[in-house]
Amino acid sequence: MATLSSPNMFRMPYSSHYELSSNYEPFLSYQKRSLLPLQWRRKRTFLPFRLCVAQAGDSSSTSSTRGQQTQSFLSFLCPLLKLIGGTDPSAPRNELLERTTSGISTLARLPWGSKVSPEIAELSKTRTTFRPLQLYEFEACPFCRRVREALTELDLSAEIYPCPKGSIHHRSIVQEKGGKEQFPFLVDANTGVNLYESGEIVKYLFRTYGDGRNPSPGILESTIFTGWVPTLMRAGRGMTRWHFAVTEIPSKKLELFSYENNQFARIVREALCELELPYILHNAGIGSGSLPQVQVPSLVDPNTGMRLENHEEICDYLFSRYRSKESKADS
Repeated sequence: MATLSSPNMFRMPYSSHYELSSNYEPFLSYQKRSLLPLQWRRKRTFLPFRLCVAQAGDSSSTSSTRGQQTQSFLSFLCPLLKLIGGTDPSAPRNELLERTTSGISTLARLPWGSKVSPEIAELSKTRTTFRPLQLYEFEACPFCRRVREALTELDLSAEIYPCPKGSIHHRSIVQEKGGKEQFPFLVDANTGVNLYESGEIVKYLFRTYGDGRNPSPGILESTIFTGWVPTLMRAGRGMTRWHFAVTEIPSKKLELFSYENNQFARIVREALCELELPYILHNAGIGSGSLPQVQVPSLVDPNTGMRLENHEEICDYLFSRYRSKESKADS
């Protein structure tokens, strides 16, 4: 695994506050986007299926009554289905199962969260410097997924603050800023807007950063039908904080090059959520005007100088590096 060898920094090709290392060039290769590769690197043991969806709390595309019914249904299923599966996300996984379930999740959400339109790509090149968007969410939530899809399509980067069940950091911040623990929650310091409700957030993002455009056709309506598929197929990955995760937040945010509907980036985002690690999400959707040739997924950890471009290696690194010292001593 390579490490960063130079501390020099340079400005991103699009206007934003984010900076990257000067060794950014190794990421400049087109991502091979084959949906279900025929080979996998190593055989792993089977990881039991598990599912638990918690506190999405969003009813923006349906009536409030339907939202309450959905949450009640999930509240009933969560404890029951969680008993079926494993609880340790760092345990060896069946790589074929990982690729297949994430691949099916990608198919279910096509075309949303994959591409940047030519008009938006041109617009992203001319955006002036702005303060970072902050999104409080958790990976398994279908309503949070809807917002991340919009960020990809708008070619927007953001600071992501994972709020898994069992959070010890970020959920309390949402409670303090917004008055309730409901996700997703967007903070835009450029306009002073704080928003709950995924539908309202998506409309706001397109209106504010999409030159007044309406949201992509179907991105709002489809969530209620296929937005749950990745949550179900991925068996609740990216929902609950790992009990062995470090309690201290790293001094510098990790950086992830991703786009929402990439099957391998999804697996990395799940790990970041389960570790409750805040990170800068650099969206590099197909056709991106700001990051057109970036390897997806790619991770940069400025705390250690590590950079990685393979989802398996990234996950192994994250669960090893950000595992609590107490659990390391016990093992």
